[in-house]
Amino acid sequence: MSDALDQSLLEALLDSWDRNNTILVNLLRAVPEGGLAVRAMEGSPSVAELFTHIHYVRLVFVLEDAPEFARKMPKGEWAGERDPERIAQMLNESAKAVRDAVQSRVEAGRDMDLHYDHPILLLQHMIWHEGYHHGQIKLALKLAGRPISDREAGPVTWGVWMRKK
Repeated sequence: MSDALDQSLLEALLDSWDRNNTILVNLLRAVPEGGLAVRAMEGSPSVAELFTHIHYVRLVFVLEDAPEFARKMPKGEWAGERDPERIAQMLNESAKAVRDAVQSRVEAGRDMDLHYDHPILLLQHMIWHEGYHHGQIKLALKLAGRPISDREAGPVTWGVWMRKK
């Protein structure tokens, strides 16, 4: 493959990561009033805890696999942060850490330190992981009688994936 093609593919993959984070932050902002405290069932993490868990997991994998891009770790994995703007800031910061780590390692032709056969697999793992929790969040809200309608969610989730630049 040519260097131009390689760079184009990397840019598309990084764009998919950016879109994934945009969707997650959009979901956070679509959570109805009081929805961050909702749990699917007793003993399950709250919606807020699911978002902070995603942030934590991103940072743990960056710390373990590309420590030169590590950020300060939160005190806990399942933090009960209730300020949606603070959670959005956390998600944007950890998304940037993942993006920077993957981009640097790919461009340098350097493997990750602990996990993954290729740095792009970190992106794929994070997207899969976050999609899983996205579904949990929507289901928890639905079970609590506070669903996010498809009409509301579609443009800020699926619309982000399918939008051409």
